[in-house]
Amino acid sequence: MSNRLANEDSPYLQQHKENPVDWWPWCDEAFSKAEKENKAIFISIGYSSCHWCHVMEETVFENKECAEILNENFICIKVDREERPDIDKYYQEVHMLLNRRAGGWPTSIFCTPQNKPFFAGTYIPPQSHSGSIEGMGFIELTRLIAKKVKEMDTKLFENADEIEGFLQHTEHPKEATVLKEDFYKNFLLQAKNNYDTRNGGFSNKPKFPHTATLNALMVIQRLYDDVSAKAMVENTLSNMMKGGMYDLVDGGFCRYSVDEKWLVPHFEKMLYDNALLCGTYTQAYIINNDEKYLTTAKEIANFWYNFMSEDELFYSASDADSDGGEGNYFVYSYEEVYTTLIENGYDNAKEMCEQMSVTHYGNFEGKSIIRFENEIPQWYTNIKALLQKIRQKRTYPFIDKKVQTSWSAMMIHALFQLGAVDNSYKEKAIKSLDKLLETLFIDGTLYHTTLIGKKPKVEAFLEDYAFLSQALLTAFKYTQEELYLIHAQRFINKALEKFYKEGLWNFSSGEFAIKAEISDTTYTSSVSIMIDALLTISTLLEDEKYKHFAFKTMEYNSYELGRKPIYYPYMLTQALRYVKEDRIIKTSEQNINSHAYALTKIKYPFIELKKSEDDGFMICGNTSCFAHTHELNHIDTLIEKSLH
Repeated sequence: MSNRLANEDSPYLQQHKENPVDWWPWCDEAFSKAEKENKAIFISIGYSSCHWCHVMEETVFENKECAEILNENFICIKVDREERPDIDKYYQEVHMLLNRRAGGWPTSIFCTPQNKPFFAGTYIPPQSHSGSIEGMGFIELTRLIAKKVKEMDTKLFENADEIEGFLQHTEHPKEATVLKEDFYKNFLLQAKNNYDTRNGGFSNKPKFPHTATLNALMVIQRLYDDVSAKAMVENTLSNMMKGGMYDLVDGGFCRYSVDEKWLVPHFEKMLYDNALLCGTYTQAYIINNDEKYLTTAKEIANFWYNFMSEDELFYSASDADSDGGEGNYFVYSYEEVYTTLIENGYDNAKEMCEQMSVTHYGNFEGKSIIRFENEIPQWYTNIKALLQKIRQKRTYPFIDKKVQTSWSAMMIHALFQLGAVDNSYKEKAIKSLDKLLETLFIDGTLYHTTLIGKKPKVEAFLEDYAFLSQALLTAFKYTQEELYLIHAQRFINKALEKFYKEGLWNFSSGEFAIKAEISDTTYTSSVSIMIDALLTISTLLEDEKYKHFAFKTMEYNSYELGRKPIYYPYMLTQALRYVKEDRIIKTSEQNINSHAYALTKIKYPFIELKKSEDDGFMICGNTSCFAHTHELNHIDTLIEKSLH
């Protein structure tokens, strides 16, 4: 018999509707019942494409003994972190406070009947495996907690009160420092210290893409001709696309690599990763003229349109698991690849398998992930179609069909950038942006997420306002459609009203008014994206108040930004932008459309475009125009002169 989650829209909550656990969705009724019946609260947070969430469901939530303990002694609440990122961020903070290390998913939180947290973990196996509380299994742990709550254990409740006090305290920066161009030198030094010279990337393992770091390095390359920045970007991007974390068969990147070589991923594919990487590879192509980067950017975009979209809207994620195991859809046996090649007339099948890293022993649990250690040969285009045919016989991983404002806006922003190189992507971006607004901006209210055809319920968070504003301003840049600018200003104003106070930004308002992160972690900080939008709108509208809000935000965070810029690469680029100032190119709409690619190749990274009646190119700063030319290739020289 289904539990209460059967009535929820979230695909993740739907996955748990047949569990024997008597799950509640997040609601007041659940918390009232816990207090009334003096039952501890168990909160489990995850998302639909999370591998370890599936493992915990299988080993714990489908386990009858675990379910009986939970149902008798706890009120159990399931939360989709993608649907309610505010709740998730709050409890990640709880985990950090209690364990002195970052959490992850699944997140397992235990609270008093008054909903005060006192224990936080991630995946907890059913059985204990050592004598400490860290090694305590779910069965032993839940029995112990149930006993202590029933007995009104004084120490437990005192700890919960103390933890709540810590959580309600807001830490403000100790001091401000002057925003300096020299911050980038510290960033470069820290990036080099973290850099893997052999494989690229900025950690050993597991390895994440760190797109904000790569984008900051490309800004530094453009501003200062820094060869080390260029080398770090090119080595990282080239290694990432060899195959493994990058799916050379269908396209698109997986979440991260478990090894240092970008070979073995967790196989889930997230919209935010692919959106950010699509933009990064596009920028790398624009700066370095390497066709393989453009090919990768297009393959990412095409993958999302071919596999992960409907009615111009983008799905949020696809799963790592299928056919009963992790990665089964993605990997190949030597026999099936070799046989397919022979059957299709390839006499050198053995050598081709070798080049594709397909071996008898495999590179992942006895099977092979397609990967090229060197340049991808031309013959692979035809072979890719054969490999896709093999996959078509398999079960495709589960797709989470939620549409999210923030993540969709990231992809739309990237598509407009790619559209400056290939106009077909600009047309796609326009359709997707218009559809997103129609779907999630209803009667003057912006929403965070919905399923196609369903009415959205969760109102937007700071990240939705920030990424959508950025996408709208990019749309304006390449279309000069005034309505996009009007929408962007409306959302920026609303975000300031809802989330901003004296340099500090909250991620959400209302029940969980939690401070927004300024570091670029899972993806780019919404605070830094907001700074970007504020500076852009200030330039375009010639309105200094928006620039003031951007400055106050950077000033509030300047002490940390100056000391540890490696944690805040996107904010660093906005600080450089603030110090050096935007340049505006005013020209005809026809020039903007017909010379879109040439205009993106202008070396100076902080360029805005505005249409005018001029058939030449007027170059302006924030307060005045200082040069005019009819020659596109003179613009770089004229801007360069203005910087000295």
